[in-house]
Amino acid sequence: MTALDAASWPSIPSPATAVVVPLGSTEQHGRHLPFDTDTAVAAELSRRLVNRRPDFVLAPALAYGASGEHEGFPGTLSIGHEALELLLLELGRSASRWAERLLIVNGHGGNLAPLAAVVERLRYEGRDVLSWSAAGSAGDAHAGRTETSLMLALRPSAVRLDAAVAGPSAPLNELLPGLRASGVAAVSESGVLGDPAGASAEEGHLLLADLTARLDVVVTTWLAG
Repeated sequence: MTALDAASWPSIPSPATAVVVPLGSTEQHGRHLPFDTDTAVAAELSRRLVNRRPDFVLAPALAYGASGEHEGFPGTLSIGHEALELLLLELGRSASRWAERLLIVNGHGGNLAPLAAVVERLRYEGRDVLSWSAAGSAGDAHAGRTETSLMLALRPSAVRLDAAVAGPSAPLNELLPGLRASGVAAVSESGVLGDPAGASAEEGHLLLADLTARLDVVVTTWLAG
């Protein structure tokens, strides 16, 4: 695997088939999960993809995203939609100098709008760009069973199951008006949207395998097209 955080420039193919950028966030994930949960998941899925494709290059993960809805909780660091859009736009332009394609693997739902705008703009400029986002179930939007299981598989020492509590489990589209108006803290005192109960490392490994397979199918179609 070729990773920019462990390689020198002579080892980078030019042009590389694709550079893969994991995109996450630094935001609260309840009382029981670490702030880098989204980044950790995106980074692991990207690593697994590049391991399967030696002509791909793995970039360091971007650990800051658009997380304004979580700023009611101390520790959250958000760069907002506009800054994220500009950052990804310039990153894509730079990557296209030595890579034929750019793939952004996203782990945070709040990044979707600026990410879509960036992909549209870069494609308009003639660059081959794809974004893909890991998504959970409708009633398990944030720090619930899915993300807890994923982190139990990835970094169990960072998970505090004794502090895990359930939050609202309504579908995200029902919660969105309140989230947009007042942020997550107004909807969930714990910051959780879902229920971590039943999470396990075994389930996390199965989820990672499933997400990896889904991503691989999308990338295979992209390359063929």
